[in-house]
Amino acid sequence: MSGYSPVMRATFLPFCRPSITEEDIAAVADVLRSGWITTGPKVAELEDMVAARTGAKHAIAATSGTALMHLALEAMGIGPGDEVVGASMTWVSTPNMVELRGARNVFVDVDRDTLLASAEAIDAAITPRTKLVIPVHYAGAPVDIDAIRAVCARRGVPILEDAAHAIGTQYKGREVGSGETAIFSLHPIKNITSGEGGILTTNDDALANKVRSLRFHGLAVDAHDRKQQGRSPQAEVQEPGYKHNMADMNAVLAVRQLPRLDAIIERRDEIAAIYRAGLADVDGILPLADPTWSHRHARHLFVVRVDERACGMDRNAFMEGLKARNIGTGIHFLASHTHRWYRENRPEWMGQLPATEWNSARICTIPCFPDMTDADAHGVLEAIKEVVASTRTTVAGGIR
Repeated sequence: MSGYSPVMRATFLPFCRPSITEEDIAAVADVLRSGWITTGPKVAELEDMVAARTGAKHAIAATSGTALMHLALEAMGIGPGDEVVGASMTWVSTPNMVELRGARNVFVDVDRDTLLASAEAIDAAITPRTKLVIPVHYAGAPVDIDAIRAVCARRGVPILEDAAHAIGTQYKGREVGSGETAIFSLHPIKNITSGEGGILTTNDDALANKVRSLRFHGLAVDAHDRKQQGRSPQAEVQEPGYKHNMADMNAVLAVRQLPRLDAIIERRDEIAAIYRAGLADVDGILPLADPTWSHRHARHLFVVRVDERACGMDRNAFMEGLKARNIGTGIHFLASHTHRWYRENRPEWMGQLPATEWNSARICTIPCFPDMTDADAHGVLEAIKEVVASTRTTVAGGIR
């Protein structure tokens, strides 16, 4: 391949870009001009919209999904000596919050091709010390939550759904977030964003009141008067709490974007269809499979696995090859138990989750966001095929 140079895009294509319109920007500016930029009417509006969409009784906004995981675990009384069952294949913030509460993560393996944990795996991991199960809806696909609910009901263990990837995801015709308790992320790479932020949905009145109080210093749940847009002067601390409340200047962005969520998902689905068709004949670049149960995939991420035995390169070389062609990629995720702290402090999990570890070493997220054009998607496919072909040619020529 002497003298070979890759075909490169004129501009860089990231793996994700938030879909922000001029009207979105104007709405944020209006909040800034209003004189009320912290928690107020726009946060309340966002909470009402999410509750209405999901059908949940309560929706509670905070500064991040991680903050809500912190609040929910405390509100549920998770602490030292408790075990929390969940997948290692998630962003490490979820198991981090478990460990910071003094509890221990009990990790379950996932299906090799969907990266979703099964009810059977969760059932096998529950012990008398299990106080919570956290199923993970991964990349926009839902777990088989009915089967998991049946297991947890039989075993007497509550569920907290890690739905960070799943706003707009449907399971058997129902929105994720309509059940017991779920946490969504509104981080900039998610399908809709508030810049930074998250939403917890629940039908549990006591849990909702506890999370609301802990979210803002432990004040009584009526601390924020929606009509006067301020804190009730009579509000008193019921117990020490935190400062995790979302600001209106963040909430208004998600308020503007939520009505576009279905259109955003439809466009992501179109891009995913282009990728699936184009990758069908590319050996060693393996998209995730969709679950077999009835669902609407939110297409939050388009993840492939780079199988070095079939395509002649590892994930790092694949990502570098796309970067050389001005195409961005990501890794979602290195399995939680493979991070340094977990390797050193929870070493018992290494080697125990074979499907998780196989994927952790090979998964790669390629660009998928609604402002991409069909030409962008086809260009990514052409670049992938070129990267794979160039590696095979190099190996065949004896350079490697």
